[in-house]
Parts: sequence; structure tokens; C-alpha cells
Amino acid sequence: MNVIQQLKLGFRSLMLHKLRSALAVLGILIGVTAVIWLVAMGEGVSYQAQQQIKDLGATSIIIRTIKPSEEANSDSGSRSGIAYGLLRSDYDRIITNIPTISAAVPMREISRDVRRDEYVVPAQVIGCTPKYFSINRLPVARGRPLVASDLRGLENVTVLAHDVAERLFPIQDPLGRAIQIGTEFYVVVGVAQDRTAAAAIGGSFSARQYNRDVYIPLNTFQKRIGDRVITVRGGTFQNETIELNQITAVVDDVAAVDASADIIRALLERYHKTVDYAVVVPKELLEQAETMRMMFNVLLLLIAGISLVVGGIGIMNIMLATVTERTREIGVRRALGATKGEIVQQFLWETVVLSGTGGLLGVAVGFLCGPTVQGVRFAIKSFMPDVWLTLPPTIHQLEPRLAPWSIIAAFGISVGVGIVFGIYPARRAANMDPIEALRHE
Repeated sequence: MNVIQQLKLGFRSLMLHKLRSALAVLGILIGVTAVIWLVAMGEGVSYQAQQQIKDLGATSIIIRTIKPSEEANSDSGSRSGIAYGLLRSDYDRIITNIPTISAAVPMREISRDVRRDEYVVPAQVIGCTPKYFSINRLPVARGRPLVASDLRGLENVTVLAHDVAERLFPIQDPLGRAIQIGTEFYVVVGVAQDRTAAAAIGGSFSARQYNRDVYIPLNTFQKRIGDRVITVRGGTFQNETIELNQITAVVDDVAAVDASADIIRALLERYHKTVDYAVVVPKELLEQAETMRMMFNVLLLLIAGISLVVGGIGIMNIMLATVTERTREIGVRRALGATKGEIVQQFLWETVVLSGTGGLLGVAVGFLCGPTVQGVRFAIKSFMPDVWLTLPPTIHQLEPRLAPWSIIAAFGISVGVGIVFGIYPARRAANMDPIEALRHE
């Protein structure tokens, strides 16, 4: 018999027990779908992280303020009042002493409620210079960005992030209107474009929700809000003095990024008694993200592979039961001259039909990964808004990316698993004694 005849015969034999065959196919279907979906989700998260890191720039160096540990500050007096983090003098030293740095922008931030009439939006108030927008790739959709005259004149002007503008001004045009931060009023001069969150890799720096930012001139921030932050923890007041939260430096040549980062670390180590800063190189994070992506994919494949093995065991059990039920048929075929090899082929083709059908259906369901994620996301956002707000931004923006290699691998492995787990039942059928098989009732 040729291949087509073998497949037809195998299909007819399996259709005699539809439910049993369907359960075997279901096991393979679940395994293949798991491989494709898990890899697609992993690829989506990885792509998102890599794009966000690339947005930071291959020639950028991020210097962030971090709060030192309790022990590091134990010699500086009461914990009710501490000063830590980057200084304005650090910014001056970086600009002055490192010739490979072509530009740098300081930034100060604080969490505040932003108000407009009855509308109140929790936001991050960012004090920055005009270059902050170009270096961080933050184009303005309407109006204008901050300019040098805003900085020099200590102007009370602001650029709103996309989400903040929509929530404060759901109907009106925000340009030219005033918002309130603390006791001060600021005139809206621009609205930034919609922007996804910045990456957070390995805990090196926190994920930034750009769409929740409110930008004001840095000099205005220092004059109106100041460096001191007062918080209440455990019923006691705590004063924290921070001059700058971040400095973003741009190196003129990508080859000089690592050396420039080392010089920055050396400068900060010299002038800071404690490690209250972190120097992050996006180029290094990109390399780490690629390594993590590969490790993540391998882990997902191992997990999903377990489902395929379970499906293979299910096929083997069904084929063993089939061999027992068709003992007399096997005896008749052997008596009519069928060789052991032909018997093995017959049962192997049946396992290929089972696993191949499960694989094809699994691939078909795999293509539904994107629509399924979008549907679940829409359902949560529509019917459980409180839960939606607690989800991380990665979930909000996740778009699964089907990897062609995962589809080919999943289908190939499913067929391979069927063949491997079908060998034992096929050999058992072929090794039956024809006479004993004919006597079987």
C-alpha cells in the first residue's frame, strides 16, 4: 500500500472509536497550543522590553537616585531627616569632566495630585530642561514643549502627558488653560504624544509611566516645590532632601559608552559617601534582555513539552487498547501474508494521523492567541476596571508575537511524539503469533 492508502486506512480505523480518538487528539492539541501561545507571549514581552530599551538610546547613560539602606544612614543622625541622591554639582561635574558626553539633562520628580476644577489626577510632576523632551524621545502632539525662556523666567507653565490631559480635560482643549499643583497654578502650553512605559529590567531602574507625567521647568520646580519631601510613615514625619532624581547623559559615540559610564561611576564614588545612585547603560540592558529572552523561551518550551509528552502517553495507551481489540484482525492479515513491517507501518500511520491531526488543530488554535489576549484584556477593562488598574503596564500593552519557528517546531514535535509513543504498540502488534491471534475472541 502507498502512503495515501495507509493514511486512509488509519483514519478509518480511528473513526471506529471517535471519542477515544478525540481525547488523544485533544492531548496533542493542548500541547501544541501551549507551545505556540507561551512562546508568543514570551516573544511579545521580550519585544516590548527591547523596544523600550532601544527608545532610551544606544548612546545614553541613565544615572538615577536610589534611597540608601537603613544601615548606610545610621551614622548620619535621625532617620526622620536625610539627604541623599544626585546633586546639581554631580550634573556640573559630568558635563565638565567627561568630554565624550555631548549632552546631559537633569530631572527632578515627585508624586502629586494635579487638579482642574472637580477633576483630580494622581501624577508624577517632572522638573526638567527643554532638552529632556528630545533626549527622551518625547514629541509634543499639541502646543509646544518647554523652552529656555521658561527655565530662565521661572515660568509657571506645563506640558501634560497624554493620559493626564485626557483625564483633566475630557472635553475641552487643555492648551492655554490652568491646572493646580499644590498651591500653584500652571498654564498648559503643550500635550505630549501617547507613550508606552519605559522598561524595567533586572531592577536597575523603575518602570516609568510617561503617560502620567506632568512636565514643568526645572528651575520652577526647585523654586515652587523645592528639594525637600515630607512623608508620613508609621505615624512619624520623615524629611527627605533630594536635589535631582535622574541625569540622562548622551555620549557622542556608542564605542565610548562603557568607558564614559565607568568615569561617571568613579566621579560619583569619589563625591558620595554612600551608594545612593545607580548608573544604567541601556545598551547593556538590551544585551541582558536578549539573553533573558533566550532562556525564557527554553524554559517555556520545556514546560510546554511536558504537555506534549502527556499527550504522547495518551496516544500510546489508546493504541495499546486498539491493538488488543484488533488482535483477530492482525492475525488475519498475518495469515494472508502481511509482514511484520507492514503491521508496524499500519499502526504507526494511525499514530501519525492522531498526532498530526492534533498538531494541525493546535496550530489553528495557536493563531487565536492574539485575539484571545485582546478579548480577555477588553473584558477585564470593561467589567473589572479596578482589577485592570492594578495590573502592570506590561499586561496593558502586551501584544503576543507568533514566532514561525515555534509553529514549525510544535507541529514537528507533535508528529515526532506520536511516532515515538506509537512504536511500542506497533511492535507489539507485529510480534503477535498469527495462530494465537486468530484464536483470540
